[in-house]
Amino acid sequence: MILDKQIAEKTAELLLQIKAIKLNPQEPFTWSSGWKSPIYCDNRLILSYPQVRNFIKESLGEQIKKNFDQPDVIAGVATGAIGIGALVAEYLDLPFVYVRPEPKKHGRKNQIEGMIKPGQSVVVIEDLISTGKSSLNAVKALKNEEAEVKGMMAIFSYGFDVALENFKKENMNYKVLSNYQTLIEMAAEQKYLKDGDLENLESWRKNPSEW
Repeated sequence: MILDKQIAEKTAELLLQIKAIKLNPQEPFTWSSGWKSPIYCDNRLILSYPQVRNFIKESLGEQIKKNFDQPDVIAGVATGAIGIGALVAEYLDLPFVYVRPEPKKHGRKNQIEGMIKPGQSVVVIEDLISTGKSSLNAVKALKNEEAEVKGMMAIFSYGFDVALENFKKENMNYKVLSNYQTLIEMAAEQKYLKDGDLENLESWRKNPSEW
């Protein structure tokens, strides 16, 4: 699923450095789903660090060219991937749209903001994949507009089995720059962890809903 070991390690290292990913096994975070988690990821922080965002932008852009050829349009999933998606589109000199979780309740009631035409090929940019539901919701909205979705590129994935199953069920190809396993290995190597933290982080990954 990760595309390049060096890129995966560098991405994980940068996300830890700028605290886009925080690890705290002793005092877990609570996700909106109610899950207790030793990790919190906010990749929107990437936009505040020019060197980091340039690395992520270029890595995503080059991996799109290698794995999906050149699409007609880049689509970002709102809200987390709007900024980085627009940067990738600029890097590839392509049109950009973004996809809301649901249609607006007013005005033109758009779910997709920007111009996309039936038959155009699209690669979707996502900042983070957890269960994959919100990502695949964006894919569905694009397909409803008769776009050809070639696949998805994400910055980071937790690598949950449920996400793998959801993407497989929808026959949707996706790639990520880095993932949870790479992250915790880099965190241990870079001394971000205390004694016992690595075991806690590995046990959470195996059964996050019951951790």
